[in-house]
Amino acid sequence: MKFTSRLVVLAAALTTVAAVATPASAAVAPDPTTDVRIIGFNDLHGNLEPPSGSSGRVTLSNGSTVLAGGAAYLATHVKQLRSQVRNSFVVSAGDNIGASPLTSALFHDEPAIDLLNALGVKASVVGNHEFDEGYRELMRMQFGGCHPKDGCQFRDSFPGAKFPFLGSNVYFENGLPALLPFSVEFSGGVPIGVIGATLKDLPSVVTPDAIKGLKFGDEVEAIDRTANFLDRLGIKAQVVLMHQGDGTETAGPDDCKLRPGPAAAIAAKVTPKVDAFFTGHSHQQYNCVIDDPAGRPRPVIQGSSFGRLLSVVDLKIDRRTRDVVRSQTKAHNEIVTRDVTPDPEVTKLVDEAKTKSAPIANKAVGTITADLPAAGGPTGESPLGDVLADGQLAATQSNGAQIAMTNPGGIRADLTYKSSPAGEGDGVVTYGEAFTVQPFSNIMQTITLTGANLKNVLEQQWSATGSRILQISNTLHYTYSASAPIGSKVSNITVGGKPVDPAASYRVSVNNFLAAGGDGFAEFTKGTNLTGGPVDLDALIAYLGAHPGLAPPPADRITTSA
Repeated sequence: MKFTSRLVVLAAALTTVAAVATPASAAVAPDPTTDVRIIGFNDLHGNLEPPSGSSGRVTLSNGSTVLAGGAAYLATHVKQLRSQVRNSFVVSAGDNIGASPLTSALFHDEPAIDLLNALGVKASVVGNHEFDEGYRELMRMQFGGCHPKDGCQFRDSFPGAKFPFLGSNVYFENGLPALLPFSVEFSGGVPIGVIGATLKDLPSVVTPDAIKGLKFGDEVEAIDRTANFLDRLGIKAQVVLMHQGDGTETAGPDDCKLRPGPAAAIAAKVTPKVDAFFTGHSHQQYNCVIDDPAGRPRPVIQGSSFGRLLSVVDLKIDRRTRDVVRSQTKAHNEIVTRDVTPDPEVTKLVDEAKTKSAPIANKAVGTITADLPAAGGPTGESPLGDVLADGQLAATQSNGAQIAMTNPGGIRADLTYKSSPAGEGDGVVTYGEAFTVQPFSNIMQTITLTGANLKNVLEQQWSATGSRILQISNTLHYTYSASAPIGSKVSNITVGGKPVDPAASYRVSVNNFLAAGGDGFAEFTKGTNLTGGPVDLDALIAYLGAHPGLAPPPADRITTSA
């Protein structure tokens, strides 16, 4: 009740502020318009240090890449962008925390919130990872206080976020709002409504216990309802922070090569009262213009992930109507290059987190002979995914496991051969690097599936919205046809070199997220005889320790046919 009461009080105060937007007696400015710059980012995931491997590069339109990211560089670029336009403010499209590297995660992401405060963030929508440790922990991130079990480990106290977490489509089971639907930022002498909406399918990408007691509604309905309310208050300039995104073809930061997906569909349906969309979740880079239902164009933009890009939307607002002059809106994605002077305040924060986490982070846990990329190859199979699945199989063989399978979204970074700045040496894998790959602390579970269930699991890798290729242990092989219809793509399944019998039973190890049907793999919920296993990170560390000089496995577990 304590958190709910504070939320209600904050909502009431915000509504009161919004209702007195601009005094009627305000002097008329000589210039009929005012310029406002909104600087956004998304899917930071607590990346304080410059991310490594492919996670630390931005691909340009010509296919070349640029090193990017790092909190201290991010802060410098934010300051530069703000200095160019007097009326500027910063927002986030979600997943600021969760699935974070050890320098932030070891302290329950308190350093990441400190970073966002230092950047001057004014509002953030909640992403799915804001719920990784549950609603009460999210409220601690909002209002501060020490962790109920671990206390305050980063600093003596934790003040919480200086900005509101928004979620217009997040409700308690009784229908009451669980989060503020919007905030209002006064910039350039006019009020700007900032609406937050997270993905309605959030329950499919988090564990059920994390969102117990919460409901997630339709994005368009929630945004339209909130936009209409703001409009009645006289707040005409409106932007949406939406933790939902689309896939793209290979493209540069300011290209628009979207694959059909939910974000573009939502943007095309939402009321014309909304003037721009900052999106997230899919970790893609794009800068698009999508017409609203009235046929008027508005930007829909996303800035990759991990602090590599800043999405910049420049609005020109009519002082008399207080609405955006759409024809003069400009948007671009700014690369967070590492050729600028790091911000000293944020550098100090990052160094503090590195120093305090170093005794754990820099411990060597294994060695590799080459990079182990997380990204899948032509079939979707990835070298790192193979290693993770093999490690999970090895860690659960006492449960009778014959196969291990893991979700690609749970693989958060590459393992790189080159030494990190900590100086552990080329080829050495540290605990911190392994943690960055597997930061969720998912529990391994071994279940019994029939051969028919296993076939259905593999078919569920494809849906109308795209594909998610599970990473599999070396005991499982199969072929799929990209051109075959959904539900009939998979053939030639073997386990241990023998064809799968639809009626036979197989012991399959997955993490608890997949076992609960996460990522749309509902067939896993039909598993029986569940036996618990170790944390997925512990399985990886044990496997690395048992296989020094680990080389990338051959990519032969998944094959394709015409």
